[in-house]
Amino acid sequence: MRKTAASLRITAVLSAAVLALGACGSDGGSEADADPAADLDGTPIKVGFLNPSGGPVPQPGADTGAEAAVDYINGELGGINGGPLEVISCDTDTTPEKAQSCANTFVEEGVVAVMDGFNLSSSATLPTLTAAKIPLVGMIPFDSVAGSKAENRVFFAAPQASFLVGAMQAFKEQGKDSVTLALVDTPSSHQTIDTLLPALAGALQMDAKGVYFSPTNPNFTALAATIAKDDPAVGGLVASPNEGACTALVQALRQQQYDGTIFTAACTDYIEAAPAEAAGGALYSSTWLPASLDHAPEDVKSDLEAAEKAITGVEDGSGGYYAYGEFAQFVTFAKALDGVEGEITGEAVLTTLKGLKDFPSFLGPNITCGSATSPNCTTEMLLFDVEKDGTIAPVGEGFRQPPLEILSQIPGAT
Repeated sequence: MRKTAASLRITAVLSAAVLALGACGSDGGSEADADPAADLDGTPIKVGFLNPSGGPVPQPGADTGAEAAVDYINGELGGINGGPLEVISCDTDTTPEKAQSCANTFVEEGVVAVMDGFNLSSSATLPTLTAAKIPLVGMIPFDSVAGSKAENRVFFAAPQASFLVGAMQAFKEQGKDSVTLALVDTPSSHQTIDTLLPALAGALQMDAKGVYFSPTNPNFTALAATIAKDDPAVGGLVASPNEGACTALVQALRQQQYDGTIFTAACTDYIEAAPAEAAGGALYSSTWLPASLDHAPEDVKSDLEAAEKAITGVEDGSGGYYAYGEFAQFVTFAKALDGVEGEITGEAVLTTLKGLKDFPSFLGPNITCGSATSPNCTTEMLLFDVEKDGTIAPVGEGFRQPPLEILSQIPGAT
């Protein structure tokens, strides 16, 4: 399931082909090389995947997480009700037109759900998917329109607002009452920078500024200079288009002699790339991550190790938050549907997911879905501090609950 311009099917055939190549030159394959779905004789469950691998703001790693999750679900979890999970992947490029085209493909393929891979234009799929009774399922709704209503969609993680509110609340608690945060300049970004950030600053009594940078030709030296100019207590990114952007900005901020807290949204690769510059920074996440293993609850550690093994096993794959977020999304989906009686249709998927109550999401908090006003199943999030040894430690004891009185003022957040 590498990045292509057309729709493709991730099936056991692909997995078997990769494994067969790895066995070349040996005395033949072993049972460990077998197709992970070969012994599953139940009804296949076919889902679509809005793969954010193209356009000016790709999310490398999401397709790695999806591919790893399919093998894990089929090979380790026994599929869904004994049937293999099959994925129809369609590359997106942030444009509504491409998302609409993918939606049409998914309807033609007869999928029972569409997995949203952190797309900026997934709302464009909703008219087509809703008419076909195919739910949209995701983690964090990167498209603010998709996240503003509950109809025909379910997101297992918190809304975007929770991450920003939770992070700013934690900074305020730490005595850091000034922030300058950047976001890539796309239409959906303006609601965050122009509307949400000032409202949060007022509610939390903080000095907050927002700036934009180009999605196609970012100048991180200039961006770092803009952020560092007023010497805020916290400077960095609301969200990052990719791991490389985080690494470049961290290095540029340190070159500016900025010594405040560098906030890198959900990036993690920059820590390994530049550990000296990373120490003292902060990041948020919807799930526990490998670098937080020492601080994770005991019942999470084995899941985290299993996810890391699966993700690092993907040939030429990208890691980072998006890989783990997407992996968690697929596994939560599979576990929620396993055991559902009768035919699994789009309507059955939506009813089942909307009916989840205090359900343990994979690598995340317990979730309760089905709100009449929000597609999100939780408002909890994790904020991590970057330690000197390259690990990340949660601020507080684990998942944080941003103030509901603030979130309730944001459409779709609660």
